[in-house]
Amino acid sequence: MSAFNRAVYVASAHDRKELIPDGGWEVAFAGRSNAGKSSAINAITGRTRLAFASKTPGRTQLINFFGLGKERYLVDLPGYGYAEVPEKERRRWGEFVSHYLLERRALRGLIVIMDARHAPTPLDQQLLDWFLPTGKPVHILLTKADKLSRREATQTLAEVRAAVRGAGPSCTAQLFSSLKRTGIREAEVVLKHWLDLPEEREKPPVEGD
Repeated sequence: MSAFNRAVYVASAHDRKELIPDGGWEVAFAGRSNAGKSSAINAITGRTRLAFASKTPGRTQLINFFGLGKERYLVDLPGYGYAEVPEKERRRWGEFVSHYLLERRALRGLIVIMDARHAPTPLDQQLLDWFLPTGKPVHILLTKADKLSRREATQTLAEVRAAVRGAGPSCTAQLFSSLKRTGIREAEVVLKHWLDLPEEREKPPVEGD
């Protein structure tokens, strides 16, 4: 069992006072509402409802922490860009998430979820332009890649990589599909590196088995 399969819900925060202590190592997941962020977290952890995946965009309204043990956490941020969320609430989310992304010492990197069919949107690009100057790494998961042909998916990946090339080696991208469970291993390698998690080794066969 990998560290991600052991992920458990720890806490949710509605404002700064509710954030867990700023220690250990964290990787945050951000993305436009309905881009498949919760589904990606569930696929990586091998769980069906660790992160709440809804057909209604904008349901993740809190910062949610999932523990992997040894002060390692995956952090689910509220989705952005959903027009039907009241302006006052969108502004509050923005201020809260901005504070977390800029001030959180435990944050080691940001996973940005983009729908491969529409990537990158202006809001996605705005997030990258805003966050990359922090110097922390970004890894883009181009989700729902199964909805594209192989040629379309390959072309989209090439276009996104070309678009972020100027950001340097701290910004990388890959194809991902929660439905087909493709790209999970590649994402795990990035997460393990950022969180300083050891590679799991298969147990040797027991004599007589």
